[in-house]
Amino acid sequence: MAAAPGRRRPAVLLWAAVCLATALAVDRSNFKTCEQSGFCRRQRGLQPGHSPYRALLESLQLGPDAARLQLVNEVTKVPLLLELWGLQGNVTRIRIKELNPLRPRFEVPDVLVAEPPVERLAVTGRDEGSLELSLGPAGHRLLVTEKPFRMDLLQGRELLCSVNARGLLFFEHLRQRRDSFSDKVSSSVGSLWDKIKTLFHRDTPREPTAEEGGAAEGQEETTGGTEDAGTQSEKPTEATAEAAEEPGSWEETFKTHTDTKPNGPTSVGLDFSLPGFEHVYGIPEHADSLRLRTTEGGDPYRLYNLDVFQYELYNPMALYGSVPLLLAHSARRTLGIFWLNAAETWVDISSNTAGKTLFGKLLDYMQGGGETPQTDVRWMSESGIVDVFLLLGPTPAAVAGQYAALTGTQALPPLFALGYHQSRWNYNDEEDVAAVERGFEEHAVPCDVLWLDIEHADGKRYFTWDPSKFPRPRDMLQRLAAKKRKMVSIVDPHIKVDSGYRVHNELRSRGFYVKTKDGSDYEGWCWPGSAAYPDFTNPEMRAWWASMFAYDQYEGSTENLFTWNDMNEPSVFSGPEVTMHKDAVHHGGWEHRDLHNLYGLYVQMATAEGQIQRSGGQHRPFVLSRAFFAGSQRYGAVWTGDNAAEWEHLKISIPMCLSFGLAGLSFCGSDVGGFFKNPEAELLVRWYQAGAFQPFFRAHAHLDTARREPWLFGEENVALIRAAIRQRYALLPFWYTAFYRSHRHGLPVMRPLWMEYPEDATTFAIDDQYMIDRALLVHPVTEQGARGVQVYLPGKGEVWYDVASLQKHHAPQTLYVPVTMSSVPVFQRGGTVVPRQERVRRSTECMRGDPFTLYVALSPQGTAEGDLFLDDGQSFDYETKARYLHRQFTFAGNTLTASSADPRGSFDTPAWLERVVILGAGKPAAVVLRPADGSETRLDFQHEAETSVLTLRKPGVRIGDDWAIVLR
Repeated sequence: MAAAPGRRRPAVLLWAAVCLATALAVDRSNFKTCEQSGFCRRQRGLQPGHSPYRALLESLQLGPDAARLQLVNEVTKVPLLLELWGLQGNVTRIRIKELNPLRPRFEVPDVLVAEPPVERLAVTGRDEGSLELSLGPAGHRLLVTEKPFRMDLLQGRELLCSVNARGLLFFEHLRQRRDSFSDKVSSSVGSLWDKIKTLFHRDTPREPTAEEGGAAEGQEETTGGTEDAGTQSEKPTEATAEAAEEPGSWEETFKTHTDTKPNGPTSVGLDFSLPGFEHVYGIPEHADSLRLRTTEGGDPYRLYNLDVFQYELYNPMALYGSVPLLLAHSARRTLGIFWLNAAETWVDISSNTAGKTLFGKLLDYMQGGGETPQTDVRWMSESGIVDVFLLLGPTPAAVAGQYAALTGTQALPPLFALGYHQSRWNYNDEEDVAAVERGFEEHAVPCDVLWLDIEHADGKRYFTWDPSKFPRPRDMLQRLAAKKRKMVSIVDPHIKVDSGYRVHNELRSRGFYVKTKDGSDYEGWCWPGSAAYPDFTNPEMRAWWASMFAYDQYEGSTENLFTWNDMNEPSVFSGPEVTMHKDAVHHGGWEHRDLHNLYGLYVQMATAEGQIQRSGGQHRPFVLSRAFFAGSQRYGAVWTGDNAAEWEHLKISIPMCLSFGLAGLSFCGSDVGGFFKNPEAELLVRWYQAGAFQPFFRAHAHLDTARREPWLFGEENVALIRAAIRQRYALLPFWYTAFYRSHRHGLPVMRPLWMEYPEDATTFAIDDQYMIDRALLVHPVTEQGARGVQVYLPGKGEVWYDVASLQKHHAPQTLYVPVTMSSVPVFQRGGTVVPRQERVRRSTECMRGDPFTLYVALSPQGTAEGDLFLDDGQSFDYETKARYLHRQFTFAGNTLTASSADPRGSFDTPAWLERVVILGAGKPAAVVLRPADGSETRLDFQHEAETSVLTLRKPGVRIGDDWAIVLR
């Protein structure tokens, strides 16, 4: 079943060669460093401590919803408008933009689910040079200092966050280009620029000058400012402040690509100081540890959606998606910073405790000279405005809820999407698909979805099928449906430029493509060869795209065909950094530079809407997207992109998915087995075991890798893989319930330990183990040849139960767990109830109505609780018609009770309770079942004294009924 050679088109051959050349290591030269990104270089060139901005406190306007006052750059005289909101739920919003811009600046649409409700503000204090605002009933106060401008956010007497405390606010205002200083004389300006940098960065103490604060980009904005700034007449005028603009301000070249900048330099930057915090997380996507590292001495973390083949690990380089949300956590509090800007963004992180060992910190404390830990975070974006939300917690769950209230929660996926997915680039034809599907049947391996990559379409023309390879797609899909399986086909957002291609002709005739700066349709090179790019920022184009998923438009499609949006950063092989030119023009006249990171979100949004529309609004969509932004969680799943069959890539999948979850993207996974290269059997087995305990569970591989369906590695290994997949299916009720809770409340499904144990400092840097919801702790085996793993069990006074042996362990402790090739270390938390369906079948749909088993893990106090969410697994009826069951299970006083967790829901299911396993229980004299009718029935039971496990067989009650089981 090797991949058929000789059938790839020239474009594929060309790019496949590039892929293979870069597969050994990413070619860093294709992607910018901060130094090569003009605005990042300018922003970072600004040194702390000399801010030129002053708050005009007398300009304060206090309305019922917001406070507004002006800021002025005392060098350039350009006024800014500062707007402040206290939002309900402990959130503060800060927005800074030009008071009188030459033209509008881009403000990110479609990410916030609604304008958040506000608290009433009040002035609670004034002093010379400062004023104090009350932000609402939670006791938050904002102290605004006039000169240099600074804001301090307090709760009571505790300082939570300082804004512009380091003086790094830098707002490149819109201006007219001065031709005499254009980039045509860049060599002369460059010489002058070097002199200015030397002048501005000298260390002699003095008052803030020209743009050590304001134009330190003033490296772009000023030639003057070397005199004492205390006298107004000595300050340079705006004209002289702008005289020496850095080469590249209006036009910038990277490799062979030149980016024209008709609006000139427009970047924005701002710093935040977080006293008391030394652990920060978030800002995916990066192939890095969960805890973010300091960036002093290296590049900042970059947020710029890019197509990066086999990315490097532990590197702040940008990858496929961007969520500008950073979380800070300490034993006392959690808070978040949400920087709402869709342009290229860099994030610098510094810490006064970086590099200090634990012993060094302890020594500081003992000597009485220890300083309060502090992390400083600096955001720098190429364009747009400053629009930032401070999420004030105070708990991890509160911050998750605050972010979800702004951008939405994870969409509840259809149940099949939580099963196992089998993919590769590419299954060759309909016969190949049928053979793979038969393989799952013959080897008794559960599977819900088979995937088709780009070779399934007719010459990479999406919404079509290759007539020789897939001549009867509807028949193929119906055969899968008969086995209760689904299919996913790829639909990428680059459209083959071909006058014989209906999709292209419609897009061109309707004017729906992204334009060049000259007004023609933007074209680049991608999989089909010459390709154009639909403008997904245009609501009319998105509506048209959604209509293409109708069954009469996407010929051969059926209701069990779902969608994969790849390459939607967007990927442009011939473009700068393998993406779209920044001076391309979108709907409304906005440049691509303004909204680049939004493009992938819009693609997934339009595709999901198309799937909903094709069902008449009845069925939930499933869309996998490689690119994403804040709010993408509302539209489907994401994954970690083009990884490699290496142990380190298996390890990094855990912190990457944890970071996704912290940023609201709960439905995340990695390519099981690695996309590039060929995994040895041990690595493949371990990856299946890890993937079975990650939210999105898909195997996928590159065109030129060997086939790796689960049964191709010998009987011993297929048995191990089968067991891992069966574990996933047995836990599907638990996964689905966890996703429902995430959908309702915004908590990540897969979460770091510190979210559940926020006061336990031991958990703060752990990223090789994690929690699924609040009940299961998982530590996948990610070391080659491992014979054991060290598992940290948190929670003072808590107990944990090994899911495999049912052995009880007391916490907190670090436990050495011996492992074999069949081991997946998983522990159930004492005090929880986990529902399972242990009659595993070929797919999720086949298990509908099957009986349940409850695993009741008792706390040291002899209590436990958990829940179960059930509906039809595919429709919106749980929302529109309240057709669902949400059951609550509680164990206390030797009695297990089942009741409704939400009486609004109603759903008829034949599912019943097959078994109850109580962990940590003594042996009762009798066990009695009490249904809702008040009758009593004795139940058979078995007790294992060695493990204190009590098993109750066949209670036989319906899972949707109220009942009690009493241990006597």
